Amino acid sequence: MDAIQTLASNVIQWSALTLVFVIGLAFLYVMIIYVIDRTQTAQTIRRNYPVVGRFRYFFEHLGEFFRQYFFAMDREELPFNRAERSWAYKAAKKVDTTIAFGSTRSLGHPGEPIFINCPFPTLDEDAIPPSAITIGGDSAKHPYTTNALVNISGMSYGALSKPAVLALSRGAKEAGIWMNTGEGGLSPYHLDGGCDIVYQIGTAKYGVRTPEGDLSDEKLREVAKHSQVKMFEIKMSQGAKPGKGGILPGAKVNKEIAKIRGIEVGKDSISPNGHTDIHSVDDLLDMIIRVRSVTGKPVGFKMVVGHLNFFDELCEAIHARGIKSAPDFITIDSASGGTGAAPQPLMDYVGMDIQESLPRVIDIIESYGLRQRIKIIASGKLMIPGKVAWALSAGADFVTSARGFMFALGCIQALQCNKNTCPTGITTHKKSLQQGLVPQDKAVRVANFAKKIVYGVGLIAHSCGVKEPRELSRKHVRIIQHSGKSEPFNELYPTPTVKPEYIRLVE
Repeated sequence: MDAIQTLASNVIQWSALTLVFVIGLAFLYVMIIYVIDRTQTAQTIRRNYPVVGRFRYFFEHLGEFFRQYFFAMDREELPFNRAERSWAYKAAKKVDTTIAFGSTRSLGHPGEPIFINCPFPTLDEDAIPPSAITIGGDSAKHPYTTNALVNISGMSYGALSKPAVLALSRGAKEAGIWMNTGEGGLSPYHLDGGCDIVYQIGTAKYGVRTPEGDLSDEKLREVAKHSQVKMFEIKMSQGAKPGKGGILPGAKVNKEIAKIRGIEVGKDSISPNGHTDIHSVDDLLDMIIRVRSVTGKPVGFKMVVGHLNFFDELCEAIHARGIKSAPDFITIDSASGGTGAAPQPLMDYVGMDIQESLPRVIDIIESYGLRQRIKIIASGKLMIPGKVAWALSAGADFVTSARGFMFALGCIQALQCNKNTCPTGITTHKKSLQQGLVPQDKAVRVANFAKKIVYGVGLIAHSCGVKEPRELSRKHVRIIQHSGKSEPFNELYPTPTVKPEYIRLVE
């Protein structure tokens, strides 16, 4: 009996020791994983949320198997579906972006483009890089020439974190593309990477304003002295909130941001819903001429399209004042554009979508003989090769994307941009969250993403039988109609005839 009790006691002791040993090993393993996650720089989520952050990737992997039973399909998530985000992540990480078994895209959805493949596609040895375009060649003292196809759209320092801006700047330099400052002014972090920069002048004139909020010629000159600053863009409106200015919560307005913008620390930074000194087409042209004469660099404006007759009025005013009064470029934003914070009624219901506005605006400018003078930049949810190729086919000279490059930085579409709690460190000023975003690593992904888009657009262009992306035109596209049939893009939007009184401009 004593032997049995002794044996039982020994078993219990060894079991207890084994349990303690296993728990100890598990604890040690967790500590090792914690250290690994905290010190690695490749994945922001793991760095900010060590150990538990790994479950995201595990569950994401399981989702591939259970999605058809429990989750939305690839094309059902908004504002960017899983298929689009997955492509962006893979492109940024420079991993295989091919897919298997068939497309998840709705190939018969009205409004969607289909590219017309050529029986004799362009061979690899005949393909050429995107051609260069000069902006402001006839008007600016310092015109800008670039072959950049897809560029970084306006995202302000303040809306974005310091490491995010640093990564974008360095990645843009590596990819040979430009970076738009957004309306928040020029920070040292925009300049850090050495990339080309487009300085955006918002309704509050941040960075180039007097204490009263008016435009300052002296500060414009100071900004223009930076050789990296290639162009100036006057922001009239943006896609997600036309008729509403920028919104930066006071929690994000630290001393540095306040100094760069020329505002008070800790107070909400809310831009006017329009320029207080621009009330007409003539006012806008006056502003363009003023900024260009002060800076010597190309100047254009950005807006989401509402009244199309605005562009008729603009073109008529340009002819009345002289061709050199024209903007050097126009950035057409889409109602589907994004922002960190906007009233839902504006985001959901105001403005024209890029699919309709882009070809219509280009045709109006063409009809006045101004198309060669005014370059067109397309923006608004154009972050995958197919959509970029469509914009080029419609007639755009360049494309810009903001959210696409946010995905390249590691954005997981947490929809917390309007708060100070972004889990990936992109749109927050909390140091504990920013430390997960390592600029030198993310810069590589930004460059990879930009290069992969150009490569993907090239694939489409070569399939259509042209040598480079900028040779794409409307004749290479068909648009799905509500009947389910497709119609040629160039028949839906035929090239307009230049009005007789302006024909001399294109001869």
